[in-house]
Amino acid sequence: MFTGIVEELGEITAVETLDDACRFRLRGPVVTQGAKHGDSIAVNGVCLTVVDHEGDEFTADVMAETLNRSSLGALKAGSRVNLERPMAVGERLGGHIVQGHVDGTGEILERKPSDHWEIVKISLPADLTRYVVEKGSITVDGISLTVVDAGPDHFTVSLIPTTLALTTLGHKQPGDPVNLEVDVIAKYVERMMGDRAQEAAK
Repeated sequence: MFTGIVEELGEITAVETLDDACRFRLRGPVVTQGAKHGDSIAVNGVCLTVVDHEGDEFTADVMAETLNRSSLGALKAGSRVNLERPMAVGERLGGHIVQGHVDGTGEILERKPSDHWEIVKISLPADLTRYVVEKGSITVDGISLTVVDAGPDHFTVSLIPTTLALTTLGHKQPGDPVNLEVDVIAKYVERMMGDRAQEAAK
């Protein structure tokens, strides 16, 4: 489990294309500290498994399903990525509960800078609209953010200077894809309410 608090802005150093997958080599001096084979690291919000690591770099395999359902397939050598290690038991939950299981992708539609923050408008797939509410939580490229406005096919978030400086959202432009993970609690509530309605109808 992750919290959506990005630990560092890493970099893809190499991409190896396989038959139905690919292998990334990534640089991340912070997240590789103490890393070992089998550990999980979130890359732009996608939970990947460490295959190997050496120095400040690690490799991770990405299967076709993940490439098809996330924006990782668009990454190449030199791409910057958000990196986060799983939350340790007993640590503070600084963001919200993030699984690292991407629900879909959106696209940066618009950026509106101001003196102290920036409003970013992001497209929202139709099947995720019901999970996104004003002042609710959403994960964008692995970043825990608060929804400012929730529209029928988009939402907006307000980014502080720290987020702009230390994550990929400081560099992405209109047209760029982003990974989206909605609040898992909303999905569980929906499932439980649906089951209850079915029981009541019997």
